[in-house]
Amino acid sequence: MTTFEALGLKAEILQSVTDLGFVNPTPIQEQAIPVLLSGTTDFVGLAQTGTGKTAAFGLPLLHLINAADRFPQALIVCPTRELCLQITSDLQLFKKYLKGVNTEAVYGGASITMQIRNLRQGVQIVVATPGRLIDLIERKAIDLQKVKYVVLDEADEMLNMGFRDDIDFVLKNTVNRESIWLFSATMPPEVRAISRNFMTSPKEITVGKKNSGNVNIDHQYFLTAAHHRYEALKRLIDFNPGMYGIIFTRTKADAQDISEKLSKSGYDIEALHGDLTQQQRDKVMGRFRNKTLQLLIATDVAARGIDVDGITHVINYELPDDMEVYTHRSGRTARAGKSGICISICHTRETFKIRQLEKMVNATFNKVDIPSGKDVCRKQFFHFMDKLIQTDISHGDYETYLPDLMTKFENVSKEEVLQRVAALEFDHFLKYYNNAEDLNTRLDSRAKRVDGPRDAMNSGSRSERTFNRRDNGYTRLFVNLGTKDGFYKASFLQFILDESNLKKEVLGKIDMREMNTWLEVDKANASKMIKSIDGKRYNNRTVRMNEADGGFKRPNDEGGGRPRNEEGGRTRNYAPRERKPY
Repeated sequence: MTTFEALGLKAEILQSVTDLGFVNPTPIQEQAIPVLLSGTTDFVGLAQTGTGKTAAFGLPLLHLINAADRFPQALIVCPTRELCLQITSDLQLFKKYLKGVNTEAVYGGASITMQIRNLRQGVQIVVATPGRLIDLIERKAIDLQKVKYVVLDEADEMLNMGFRDDIDFVLKNTVNRESIWLFSATMPPEVRAISRNFMTSPKEITVGKKNSGNVNIDHQYFLTAAHHRYEALKRLIDFNPGMYGIIFTRTKADAQDISEKLSKSGYDIEALHGDLTQQQRDKVMGRFRNKTLQLLIATDVAARGIDVDGITHVINYELPDDMEVYTHRSGRTARAGKSGICISICHTRETFKIRQLEKMVNATFNKVDIPSGKDVCRKQFFHFMDKLIQTDISHGDYETYLPDLMTKFENVSKEEVLQRVAALEFDHFLKYYNNAEDLNTRLDSRAKRVDGPRDAMNSGSRSERTFNRRDNGYTRLFVNLGTKDGFYKASFLQFILDESNLKKEVLGKIDMREMNTWLEVDKANASKMIKSIDGKRYNNRTVRMNEADGGFKRPNDEGGGRPRNEEGGRTRNYAPRERKPY
C-alpha cells in the first residue's frame, strides 16, 4: 500500500501529515499528488466529497510554493464561504512546519478592508469565493499576474450556482499561470467546457465512476402524501434516536419554519440559510460541529462546503430539482470511509426521480415504510434502556445514597421500578403516538405506472394533455427572468418561493428559457405570487411577472395567446418545447 513518503513531498509537509495521523493516501490523493507535483500539467480530478480532495491539491501546492516570494502564487476558487474557510483551515494544518508561507481566505460577509490589509502584508496562497475575488480584482487590491497555479474546487457546484461568467473572468485574468487543477464531484457539460476552453491536454483522473455516489451510503426513500411530509420527517427522526444529521430543504422559508417547529417540540436543531449573518452562521456551525446540535436544517446554497465528521444521516425533505445536487447532499455523510444513510421523503409523482437518481449515482434506492407510532415508541424505549445499562456510575459517590434508596423502594418490585422509569421517560411519546395514523402512501398496480417519467403523460394527444393540465386548477404566469440572469431551475425555484412565501406544492410545470420563464401556479395562489414578484428588483433591473394567455400550448393551439413583454408587445418564442416533467 502506498504511503505519503512515496509520493515525493517535502519533509516538512510529511511531518505535518504524520502529526495529523495520516498514514496512507486516499485514492484521489495517491493518483493526483504525483501528477500535480510537476506544477505544469493541467489536471481534472473527479471524486466525491469526503474523499480527501483538499489534501490532494493542498499538499502539492505547499510543496511548489516559494516562501521567499511574498505575492499570490496559487489561487484556490470555491463556491461558498464555509468551504473557503474549511480549505484555509486545512492548509494551516498542512503548512505547520513550513516557514514564511501565508494563506488568506477572501469571501463575502466579512470585512473586505481587513482582507485587503492581509493581502498587502504578503500571502502566497489565496482561497476565494468568486464574488469577493472579482470585487478585489476590480478594486485592484489583488494582483493575479504572477499566479502560477489555479485550483477550481467543487467546480460543478460553482457552475450550478451561476458562477460560470465569474470563473471565465478569473481564468482570463490569470494569464501567466502554469496549470489549472479542476476538482469536481460530477462532470456535467459546463465543467467539460471549462476543461476544453482553458486547459491544455489535461490529465484526467476519476475515482469511482463518473457522476456516481459514495458506495458507503445506504440510499432510502419513503412515500407519503405531500401534506404529511413534516409528520413523516418528525417520525423518522424519532425512529433514529442516535441520528446526527443534516436536513435539506429547497427554500430558506421551509428551513426556518421546520426548525422553529422542531425546536418547540424539544429537538436540538438550528437552521442555516442565507438570511443569517456570518457571525450567526459561525455560531450555528460551531454548535453543530461540537454536537451540541443533533440536527442542522439547511438550503443547498447554505450547506455547500460543510465538512463535518461523523454525520450519520442526510434527509431530503424534498428531492432537489437538479438531480446532480443530490450527489452533493448525500456526500455530507459517509465521509473518510465511514458509512451513512441518505433518506428522501417523496410523494408518488416523484418516483420517476428515484429511478433517475439510481442510474446517476449507480446505486439501488431502497423503498422503506415509514415506521408506525408503536415502532417509534419501541425503538425509543430500547434506546433509552441501552443508555441506562451503559451509564458510567464509577465516578460518583452513589453508595452514599444507596441505603436511603433501598429504604425508599423496599416495597416496590424491580418490575414496578422499571415500569415507572419507562412511564417517566416515555409518557410524552406514548401520548403523541397513541393511535398515530399510517403515513405511508401505497402504490396500487395502476399507480405504479407513475414510476416511469413519461408514462403518466402518455394517454391522449398533446393538446388533450395541455387542456387537462389547464383545467386542473393552474394559472400560467410569465416572468422576465431566465438562465441569462444566472438562474438554473433549483435557484429560480428558491428565488420565487422565498419572495412569495409559497410552498413548492403550488407549482406545476416550469419552462425556463434564456431571457424568460413560464410557470404554472395553482389558481388560488397565482395572484399572490404576481403581487409578491412583480416589481421586485433583481440584479439592478425590474422583475415583471404577469398572467400569460392560455396554457402550455403549441403556436397553433386555439386560444394560445402570447404573453406581453415589458413594453406591452408580444414576446417571441412563446411556445415551450415538449419536455420531461421536472
